[in-house]
Amino acid sequence: MSEDPTRGAGTPQPQPQPHPYGPGGYTDPYGPHGASGHAAQAAQQPAPPPPAPGPNHTASNRMPGRSALVVGAIALALVSGGIGGAVGAWSMRDSSGPVVNSLDAPRPETQTIAAAPEGSVQAVADRVVPSVVRIEVLGRTGAGEGSGVVLSSDGLILTNNHVVAGGGQGAQLTVFFSDGSTAPATVVGADAVSDIAVIRTEGRTDLTPIELGSAENLAVGQEVVAVGSPLGLQSTVTAGIVSALNRPVSTSGDTANQASVIDAIQTDAAINPGNSGGALVDMEGRLVGINTAIATAGGQSGSIGLGFAIPVEQARRIAQELVDTGQATHSIIGVQVPSRDNAYGARVVEVVPDGPADRAGIPNNALIVRVDERVITDGDSLIAAIRSRAPGETVKITYRTADGDENTVDVVTTADSAGR
Repeated sequence: MSEDPTRGAGTPQPQPQPHPYGPGGYTDPYGPHGASGHAAQAAQQPAPPPPAPGPNHTASNRMPGRSALVVGAIALALVSGGIGGAVGAWSMRDSSGPVVNSLDAPRPETQTIAAAPEGSVQAVADRVVPSVVRIEVLGRTGAGEGSGVVLSSDGLILTNNHVVAGGGQGAQLTVFFSDGSTAPATVVGADAVSDIAVIRTEGRTDLTPIELGSAENLAVGQEVVAVGSPLGLQSTVTAGIVSALNRPVSTSGDTANQASVIDAIQTDAAINPGNSGGALVDMEGRLVGINTAIATAGGQSGSIGLGFAIPVEQARRIAQELVDTGQATHSIIGVQVPSRDNAYGARVVEVVPDGPADRAGIPNNALIVRVDERVITDGDSLIAAIRSRAPGETVKITYRTADGDENTVDVVTTADSAGR
């Protein structure tokens, strides 16, 4: 704190002010030695005789008595004021009781932080933070950072493809753990379509794997917690709810790019750049999604309460394929659809000959309106719904023909890296 210049050695001292009673001033009615001095003077001087009444008595003869009355009144006021102040001070101390100061209290013997109750955000954070890491990427074509989730004690970590791909081929990966330690890492496999990647750290066998949950039974309004490293701030915990389910989202940021459409969980838990690849968990600390994208508006680059996560079932399947083979597969039904058009549904503009849809009897110009019980609003929602399934699964497709007839057929999905 800077020193107040008015308090320096050269500060001017206050000058005596003129006395309110004029040059002669008002002298203490008790004299130079207080009341005893005044009484002594009065004893030494005989009292003047009272003025004789008569017509020659004038106002000037009354002035000394008036002056004495005024002085006496002032003295009385001073004495009364002192007594009143003392009485007031005594009353205040008496009514308020003794002064209590928190700084004088002894320090508590117990810790302020109590054991977190089950189902609280604090309990979730205690469980999940050790299983979430920060990832730094440094390469010839760029640098970046993101988050990741520990899958195995010996160093397998799940993250987003766009996190590890930011530095280009041969980029250096460094993993930062919640205990302050670091380790280099290498890419096991990455998939741009699903935006999933798996990396492995070197020299670690003591990591804490996250517990995998399920996104299939999530409900809108359900509480969730996000853990990651937004803007490089490691082990950041934010809380929110599931805002919506089955949101088709393009992880490339290009809404016309159907190759990167995923089936996402929408949440209002604060997610910012750097959260990518981090955990979205339920209130028991089980992984339900991998945070991967945010929506922005008006040129803003931070969270506006619209975050999106890849459901854990899809992330788990892709991660296992990347670990096993280094490549991922994606389900298709063999149709071409526009991202959006004026129809409420996915308009089939082309059926691949001898593909799953063709074998099930879905014609050109059919309008697909449901996959199982899920409503299809446009082409992107159809692609996202099919990609959320593993190749070889059977789904029920409901479509309308140009004549308005509605039909439901069973379609067996197949694998295609193009993801149609």
